[in-house]
Amino acid sequence: MKKLSFHIFKWLIPITFVLLGIFCYLAVHGHQFLGLICFGLAGVISCYFLIALLKRKHYMASKALKTVLTSLLCLGILMFSVTEVLVLKSSLGDPEESCQYIVVLGARVKGTSPSVSLNDRINTAYTYLTEHPDVIAILSGGQGEDEGISEAQCMFDQLTARGIDADRLWLEDQATSTWENLIFSANLIERKTGVRPVKLGIVSSEYHLYRAGLFAKDCGIEAVGIPAKTSLFTIRLNYFLRESAGVWHYLILGGQYHD
Repeated sequence: MKKLSFHIFKWLIPITFVLLGIFCYLAVHGHQFLGLICFGLAGVISCYFLIALLKRKHYMASKALKTVLTSLLCLGILMFSVTEVLVLKSSLGDPEESCQYIVVLGARVKGTSPSVSLNDRINTAYTYLTEHPDVIAILSGGQGEDEGISEAQCMFDQLTARGIDADRLWLEDQATSTWENLIFSANLIERKTGVRPVKLGIVSSEYHLYRAGLFAKDCGIEAVGIPAKTSLFTIRLNYFLRESAGVWHYLILGGQYHD
């Protein structure tokens, strides 16, 4: 009886992860990937429990399944760990590198106000432009269906309100992805100056700089990372974990993947 109660009780572990995953995925904005991780943990734990149930009648089959599952799990953890090291390293940026132009990557606009992520990037752009008075900023980001103004316009309004000269802010308000942010911004600079840039400073959330650098390289541009620290820890954790999946998605799909 006690043994039966224990077997029933242990299923509360994956059930708890499922409930936590539902909460993160549906109830808390910016925590969706943490929710997916919870679902994944629930699935892995459940698989091990089911393999254990199979052991009595099908010992060899259960042993083989456990070996395969454990091998795949270890491979996944290894790939994730290596990728996260690269993401974390790039998140530090290139503070000593100089550049003539920076591209501020857009993020969600709520009505006409910046989201938390966009506000973090605006703050970083403001500090950088203040410290580097000769640098031009390309504010890049189109307007989504649920946004009152374009991301570029929102950034422009915020930066000019803080005293940044409008002549130093060039708007690129058509991009809908990081790929387009970089390509359209490079095109804009070339139209205005007659020279296509070979190096651009990229202002984006710190977790995004590694992948943004991959996009830049694919566009023939040298990237100088300028990290915008994500102000909320749990959102930062969510996106740092998600970024590993984003990097592999990009590597597998190559230049045709636009995020």
